[in-house]
Amino acid sequence: MTCRIITLKGVKPQGQVSWQRKSFYLYGLVEPVTGESFYWEFSRLDAQCFQKFLDVFSTTYSNELNLIQMDNGSFHKSLSLKWPDNIIPIFQPPHSPELNPIERLWEYIKAQLSWEQCTSLDELRQKLKQVLESISPDAIASLCGWDYITSALLSATS
Repeated sequence: MTCRIITLKGVKPQGQVSWQRKSFYLYGLVEPVTGESFYWEFSRLDAQCFQKFLDVFSTTYSNELNLIQMDNGSFHKSLSLKWPDNIIPIFQPPHSPELNPIERLWEYIKAQLSWEQCTSLDELRQKLKQVLESISPDAIASLCGWDYITSALLSATS
C-alpha cells in the first residue's frame, strides 16, 4: 500500500517498504443509504472471479432486485458474464470514481492499512478483516452516502 503524508519542507518521511508481489483482491458492494456492505475475497481480478462474486451476492440477496453501479473495468463488461436475474448493472461514465459509492470506502481502508508492515498475506488479511469489522454501517453510510447519490436513490424508490 502507498499513501501520501505531510511533513516539514525538506523532510522525507521514512518507513519500511516490502516489495513482495503476492496479492489478493477484495470485491465489495455497499448500500450508500443504510451502509450495508458485502465483501468477498478472490485471488484474481478477472471475469471468472467477478462472476462468482455476482453469483454469491445474488444468492445472498435473492429476494431483492439489486442495482450495482460499477466502473468500466474489462472484467465488469466481459461477454462471458451471465448476470443473475436479480442484478441490474449500471456502468458509470469513464474516469468518474466520484460517482461510485464504494470508492470512498476503498480510500478509507487503504488509509487504515497504508503504514502497516505485514510479513505475509495472511497477516494482511487479518488486519483487513479487523478494519472491515470495525467500520459500522453508519460509518459506511457517512463515507459512501454522498447527498447527490442518496437523493437520486431515494427519489428513484419513492
